[in-house]
Amino acid sequence: MRILFITSSRIGDAVISSGILERLRRENPGARITVACGAAAADVFTRLPGLERLLVFEKESFDLHWLRLWSRLAWHFWDRVVDVRGSGISLFLLAGQRKILKGGRRPGRRHEQLAAGMGFTPAPLPVAWVAAPDDARAAAILGHDRVIALGPTANWDGKIWPPERFVALFQALAALLPGARAAVFAGPGAVEAARAAPVLAALPGALNLVGSLTLPQAAACLKRCAIFIGNDSGLMHLAAAAGTPTLGLFGRSRAAEYAPAGPRAAFVCAPGPAGEAPMEALELSVVLAAARALLCV
Repeated sequence: MRILFITSSRIGDAVISSGILERLRRENPGARITVACGAAAADVFTRLPGLERLLVFEKESFDLHWLRLWSRLAWHFWDRVVDVRGSGISLFLLAGQRKILKGGRRPGRRHEQLAAGMGFTPAPLPVAWVAAPDDARAAAILGHDRVIALGPTANWDGKIWPPERFVALFQALAALLPGARAAVFAGPGAVEAARAAPVLAALPGALNLVGSLTLPQAAACLKRCAIFIGNDSGLMHLAAAAGTPTLGLFGRSRAAEYAPAGPRAAFVCAPGPAGEAPMEALELSVVLAAARALLCV
């Protein structure tokens, strides 16, 4: 069986879609899977069991990227096609079954929307695929320390909780967890590094994991952490998918749809109208109480 899975260009959306892909994989042992996604999200799938091809595309003017992608897919027969992007190119592919999933057309969390579109009940949670080398790298980096993971960055400023509150939050949690060490996670690039810099500067003993890990390595590290606390971001979704106790912080983004989904995941929102509340309105005491509840301390 050959399965084609077309998914997002964004890390968070790609992670959210991983649950339905994992269910497809488990229901079809031995299936050869092709994943098509944007460059930023490609690393989400590199450790996927059964992955035959990973096709990376970049957005182009006039939607030419869809035409280019179609030209790479049109010469095959696909037993199942699932298009999470709702692009519609699967209508012009040779396929036995096809599902075109549109976002925002159903109520509930995004992973639940995707599951409903597939007819999956209950909705499968996202997963994080890792391999033995990733686990080995994580063990070498984190050792046996009790680690509190912080995710102080996001893709735009309106999602970012003030860095000094991340610092104060860690200090409060460290007082409850003797010997705890901070680890600061962020993606690659100068912008991410600049957004993480104030937290790293204020916590000189923190592990600096900014831009130094692949996504599978980051997931393996997150699995070893006591908790992840971070802004609405791809890393937040990855932490929840990895099974880490995860606390997502929301203000000007849609928690009702994009709260972290995982076996031990929670979120807190800044007070105010949904999608409009400034992150500065989210009080330290609220975040600390939610983090303590996840940690049971």
